[in-house]
This record gives sequence, structure tokens and C-alpha cells, in this order.
Amino acid sequence: MASETSPKGNIKEAEALALSLGEAISSGDSEEAAELCKKLSQLSVEVSVNIKSHVYPQDSFRLMVGVQDAESEDYIPVTLIVSTGMTIAEVKDKISQDFGFHPTLQRWVIGKRLAQDQETLYSHGIRKSGDQAFLFILSANAAQLTRQQHNQDQEQQRIAGIAESLVSLQLHPRGSGNKIVPPPVPPKTVTPPKPAPKPQLGWACVMCTFLNKPTRPGCEMCGAERPQDYEVPDIYQPDQDEVLRIQQEQLALMQYEQAQQLERERNYLHLLATDDQNLITNTTETDCPICFSTLEPGDGVVLRECLHTFCRECLKGTVINSQDAEVSCADTDCESKLLDREIKELLTEEEHQRFLELRLSIAESRSEHSFHCQTPNCRGWCIYEDDVNEFHCDLCDETNCILCRAIHKDMNCKDYQDDLRIRAENDEAAQKTKQMLENMLQNGEAMKCPRCDIIVQKKDGCDWICCLMCKTEICWVTKQARWGPKGTGDISGGCRCRVNNQPCHPNCQNCH
Repeated sequence: MASETSPKGNIKEAEALALSLGEAISSGDSEEAAELCKKLSQLSVEVSVNIKSHVYPQDSFRLMVGVQDAESEDYIPVTLIVSTGMTIAEVKDKISQDFGFHPTLQRWVIGKRLAQDQETLYSHGIRKSGDQAFLFILSANAAQLTRQQHNQDQEQQRIAGIAESLVSLQLHPRGSGNKIVPPPVPPKTVTPPKPAPKPQLGWACVMCTFLNKPTRPGCEMCGAERPQDYEVPDIYQPDQDEVLRIQQEQLALMQYEQAQQLERERNYLHLLATDDQNLITNTTETDCPICFSTLEPGDGVVLRECLHTFCRECLKGTVINSQDAEVSCADTDCESKLLDREIKELLTEEEHQRFLELRLSIAESRSEHSFHCQTPNCRGWCIYEDDVNEFHCDLCDETNCILCRAIHKDMNCKDYQDDLRIRAENDEAAQKTKQMLENMLQNGEAMKCPRCDIIVQKKDGCDWICCLMCKTEICWVTKQARWGPKGTGDISGGCRCRVNNQPCHPNCQNCH
């Protein structure tokens, strides 16, 4: 007749099997473990398998915890000293002991996942200082935590603390009879005073009050900057982690500076390469702002001065149709000019020659003191200064007299003007030249020398001029000699400039 096994028998057998299973797994005996698992499953008893705490790394480290409650939207940073083998339940108990928040009020979120009590920090990837977790504190109503239950849990914690302290007490047996044997009195010992705690070196964050190591440039908790007036104490000796961090920062700074130097060298080489090119082409796809055609990389031209991009045809048309000596950018809002090397590269040789001739013509017409060579069909011209009276044209190899506005080879100005009056009666060209000189006299652009009577003119500068023939110094505004027959200082010549500190004429421009 078969007998039924009692539940207590099942539990006792299950405990033995579970213990054997743990030993088999620890020793790596897979066959024995499989057999024990099979027997244990036949008993249908709830079993849990845990890893011993000593298997995990025993080093303690700082866990950065952001705490938020149901009444506030802000969170407070907190640092916990933990180890990787601690379970979430143990972490909850630590928070309860240190801060008074009951475990049922705590909800831990690690890596965007709600952590369970039986799980370890190691399983959530919490393994070194600086790892982060989030703690949300529920309200007592939401967690259905009554005051009575809270008081009971606190009482149990106190009893557990008393039980731990009793382990260290020494109990003495009672003696025979009514005599009470007092416990031996230990000799009195003088307890040395505790040394004063060493002052903590570091700087306190103004944002979260966390005490940081002296050499840290920013807060380890919230990232706030170190106070500007803080100086690292001379007696501070960084630990190994701090030395490693400083070395890594120095390495990162050196790598950043090296990257900057390489970038500068690449930019310099690129600048040298582009400087040898007359036209810079576009490197990205863009649209021409004139004809709105799409320009593939290399089809457009980027102007050096303003970096505006156009197609070659539109830019070439802008140069050909320009009526200025300097070609402006085709963008109406841009004041930059095209460089000569860009213009030359855009045009053909014939087009470039016509452009240069047009530029010279425009420059001559707009120059205030320009003189064109008097040789027929010669394109030579110059811009003269006040002390220049002759212009030698390199194109026709003739010497022009700027004062007479003519070429009178082997003749001085007086002989030429006398000969011009004689030839003007029969020579039409001489008559035109004579008429031009008379018009200059009437318009005030020239005058006759008060001594030798040749026509002279002032090109620029002050009102002092000198006749080329008789070397008489003349005042331009009064048309009189500056000095009389006796020379410098003789005011009988007609110009009385600076006599009694008065100018010779209201329009006088320093004739003396």
C-alpha cells in the first residue's frame, strides 16, 4: 500500500536537493546539476537561484541618483556608496536607513527600465563610479502605506539592530548558592582623544553643493563650472583616478591642438593651390543668379573678392558690356570688383585686347590731368603733374609740349607760337591750333607772360608759375609778375601778395 508524502517531507527533500544543486553548479558538474534539477522539478516546490554576493566585484563606488517626488517636477542629485552585487531591495533599505523613505515608496528606474527588488545593480550595468540611476518617491496614499505599518517596520529595524549588538555581549553563568559573583571589572583605560578630522580639500559646487576634487574644472554631479577665484592648494596630492583624468584631459587638449594645426596646414595648402588658378570653380551644386541655370560642381565661377557664384557665360557678358574701367560683380547689391586675372581668363585674346583699349579710353576721359599725344592716330596718352611740361610718347617716339599742346620739334615755345601765327593765315591745322590757344586765353585756362608775351598755363597746384622762356615768376590770379626788376622782394612787379599781411587776390592760393 502506497503512502502519501507529507508537504513537510517535500520541503525537507527540496532543501537538500536545492543545496546539492547549488554545489553542483558551483563545481561545474553539469550532469549532476541536470539530474538534481529533474528531481527538484518533480516535487513542484517554488525555488529561487541566486548568485553569491562574494562572486561580484567587492569594490565600492559612487552611484549618481536623481531623486524626484510626486509633489515636485525638479529632481535632487544624491550620491550613494554601493557595490555591484547589491540588489535593488538592499539599495531600497539603504535609502530607507539614510533618508527615511520606506522601501514601498521607492521606484527605481535604471536604463529606462523599472528595476525589480531581486535584481542586482550588476544586471543593470551599474559597475563603476559615475553611473546613473533615477529614484521616484511615491506618496504614502499612492503606495497604500499606513502609519501603523511604517511604525512596525521601524520597530523591526530597531529590534534587528539590538539583536546584532547582543552578539558581542559576554554572558556569565550564575554561581551556586545565593552569592552573586559580580563580573570582573576591566581595568580602567584612558581613551585617547580622537584626532580632529582632516579638513576636506576641494571646492563646493554653488549649484548642488557637491564637494569636488580641487583639480576638477567642473562639478562631477551637475557639471557647473568651478569658481573662478578658487586655487588648487599646494599640499593637495591627486589620487590615481584624478591623475588619470588629468592625463586624459591633457591628451585630449594635445590632440585638439594637433587637429587644429593640421586643419591650418590643409587650409594653407588649399590656399596655395587656388592662388595658382585664375578662376575658382564651385565645389557644390548651385544656381546662377542671372540665368537661374543649375551649375554642377566645376561648371560655375566663384569670384575671389565676394565669393558670389555665376556661370561663365553670364560673367563673360558682364565684362564685355561693362562701361567702367573696373568691372563690378554681377550682383547689384555687391560692390566688389572682378580681378584682372579673372577677366583675362574669361575672355579670348581678341576680346581681352578690346577690353584693355576700352579701359584705357575710359581712364583717359575720366582723368582730370590727362594729355593725349598730338601725333595723328596715336593712342598714347599720359597723366601729367604740375612740374611736368613735356610728354615723350613711347608709341610714336615723339615729344609733346604740354604747355602748347603740340609737337614742335627743334623749336622752343616762343618760336613755335610766333611761327603758328604766321602759318595760321594759310594752314588750316595751324589755324585750329591758334584758335585753341585763344580759347584757352579767353576761358582763363592760359595767360600770356607779362614779359615775353608767350602763352603759359597752370596745370595744377598753387598759383605760382614760371615762364619757360624768360624764367619770370608769375602770379596766376593777378596775371602779374611776382617781383619787380630788382628781383625777390621788389613788389613793383604787380603782385602785392602778403603786403600788410593781405593776399593779392581773394582767390589767391599761395602764389608766394
